[in-house]
Amino acid sequence: MASMLLSTLRSCPVSPSWAMRIEQHSTKSKKSLARPGMKNIVLVEGVRTPFLLSGTTYADLMPHDLARAALQGLLNKTGLPKDAVDYIIYGTVIQEVKTSNVAREAALGAGFSDKIPAHTVTMACISSNQAMTSGVGLIAAGQCDAIVAGGVEFMSDVPIRHSRKMRKTMLSLNKAKTLGAKLGLIGSIRMAHLAPELPAVAEFSTAETMGHSADRLAAAFGVTRLEQDEFALRSHTLAKKAQDAGLLQDVISFKVPGRDIVSKDNGIRPSSMEQMGKLKAAFIKPHGTVTAANSSFLTDGASAVLIMSEEKALAMGYKPKAYLRDFVYVSQDPKDQLLLGPTYGTPKVLERAGLTMNDIDVFEFHEAFAGQIMANLKAMDSDWFGQTYLGRKSKVGAPPMEKFNLWGGSLSLGHPFGATGCRLVTTVAHRLQKEGGQYGLVAACAAGGQGHAMVIEAYPQ
Repeated sequence: MASMLLSTLRSCPVSPSWAMRIEQHSTKSKKSLARPGMKNIVLVEGVRTPFLLSGTTYADLMPHDLARAALQGLLNKTGLPKDAVDYIIYGTVIQEVKTSNVAREAALGAGFSDKIPAHTVTMACISSNQAMTSGVGLIAAGQCDAIVAGGVEFMSDVPIRHSRKMRKTMLSLNKAKTLGAKLGLIGSIRMAHLAPELPAVAEFSTAETMGHSADRLAAAFGVTRLEQDEFALRSHTLAKKAQDAGLLQDVISFKVPGRDIVSKDNGIRPSSMEQMGKLKAAFIKPHGTVTAANSSFLTDGASAVLIMSEEKALAMGYKPKAYLRDFVYVSQDPKDQLLLGPTYGTPKVLERAGLTMNDIDVFEFHEAFAGQIMANLKAMDSDWFGQTYLGRKSKVGAPPMEKFNLWGGSLSLGHPFGATGCRLVTTVAHRLQKEGGQYGLVAACAAGGQGHAMVIEAYPQ
């Protein structure tokens, strides 16, 4: 596929000034997506801890500490009784072995009733998306009326194992009955056995890192280094503007034990094109275009949302923020199309909702890499790609940039793998309120070639 994309799409270059273009769109539809006989499911509130660069202020904590802080922040912001929730679901990617079901440990730590079941899901970068939609399913099925969903990732302290040979020796040593058997096992240990086994940073099926895939995808779609740096700078600039204006209202203050109160994301760092241009390729060296400046960074953070049936929310006196409407999950080839989830998910979810791209007022796409975002935009704007890979008569159409990630994105705000989905959904709800729009669309790619898209409808003001 890569070679076909390269030859076909390089003939459709994007101007370096693409990020500033303004397009005319038809008036959005005003119909509601409510359906007879189906429950309206609403987002009541969403919060998150500040997203911090790994190895900074959160460095001495554990994942459940951050998840607990997000849950406590949700309780404080909503005044929710601690026994009023039917179920709790959390997403995470790299699990701490001591708290494998981090949803349960965080819920207990936050003071939720011990009668509330909780489970943890993992689906790479869309883990909290899965947590939310699992909750939506429970409500739609009549199993629950109130769900707390969220996600957490803690990259400051990832599990590092002994080598497999050392693990086997240690397990055998634990079972050895006699001193001689134990001494024999100890004597079998070699220096090579002591080499640590680090968490995988590559796709298991392809043995390729996501950054490497992003570099190849950018090359296939003819995305230049300049375009990627421009988009990354846009993300940081818009995030800084939103932070200074107090628009990131989902961020809660968190008193880190033994350290200061943290109240802001610390990865927002607007730079200059000149400074960004000095960085060398991070993955495909020396000629790659993906660098540390145009990639999302390793991040610690947690998020939480309160999802209810509309009936339950109103009965408890809440004013919901938004309706959670249609959603889809997609999956494709994890080698050449690893990061194209938004391109595949967007037309499917719009079709389910009976909407068009012109109906969407707010777009929030996960920014794993600037090259990944721009490759998706080019794929969505390509008739050839739509016809060849999506089975469409014509292109999907790229989101207009005046509606796209206007408060920054994962490149600047940070990307705790398991927590980003809730941030995206909450941001759409807040932007719809702020901008007076009706429909928002969330889309994200994930490891394994998977992706997610969801339509969100503003709650009447």
